[in-house]
Amino acid sequence: MHRQSNRERVATGGKAIYGAPLGILMLEARFPRIPGDMGHAQTWPFPVLYKVIPGASPQRVVMERASGLLDAFLAGARELVDLGAEGITTNCGFLSIYQAELASHVRVPVATSSLLQAPFIESVLPPGRRVGILTISAGTLTEEHLRSAGVRPGTPVVGTDRGMEFTRAILGNELELDVAAAERDIVDAGETLVEQHPDVGAVVLECTNMAPYASALRERLGLPVYDIYSFITWFQAGLRPRDFGHPASRGERE
Repeated sequence: MHRQSNRERVATGGKAIYGAPLGILMLEARFPRIPGDMGHAQTWPFPVLYKVIPGASPQRVVMERASGLLDAFLAGARELVDLGAEGITTNCGFLSIYQAELASHVRVPVATSSLLQAPFIESVLPPGRRVGILTISAGTLTEEHLRSAGVRPGTPVVGTDRGMEFTRAILGNELELDVAAAERDIVDAGETLVEQHPDVGAVVLECTNMAPYASALRERLGLPVYDIYSFITWFQAGLRPRDFGHPASRGERE
């Protein structure tokens, strides 16, 4: 009969916080974060660690390419890792430009942007189909942002810039958000994307604040929609694979 040794019951330390291996670097913002937004803690089916980066306003990160903020993001990522994070993500897809620097600095898995999903998603689509991207600001999502995420050149991009609510409220850092109007903006942008590019076979939402509307967009377009939630739940699954309870996984060998 197997007997559990005393050693098997010894806990080990080394971190400040346990049970939350995912760290999220947050913009400094005040706009509403509804369920589904990665900045709403109840969005996640697992615990997370948050770090707000001072000075990282939506305007500065999206419209000004996060100018002058690299060191602050590096320091924030290091703080999360020191606390106990085993993987890092961010709450703005435009931070793909810092993917290499953050991963090199903290030396744990880093997923800066929902855009990082695009190459894999495109690889599983039928021949002749490709990914299309919805973004909060098409005018400032540059080739550098896309290249840093491994997105193929020429991938179609459409923004919610022409809408009435979503881009205005998020980039304007407003205290109120008309959720129904924001949803209309995203659905309208999605319809424009597939009308202009009928070969689009799946949509990737660049903006993390679009995740609450992914279901409505999927229903309207009839296409798969991938967002930061789909990406980070996959990412987390590698940080903490599910334990199916087999004896060997618990060290219970006869």
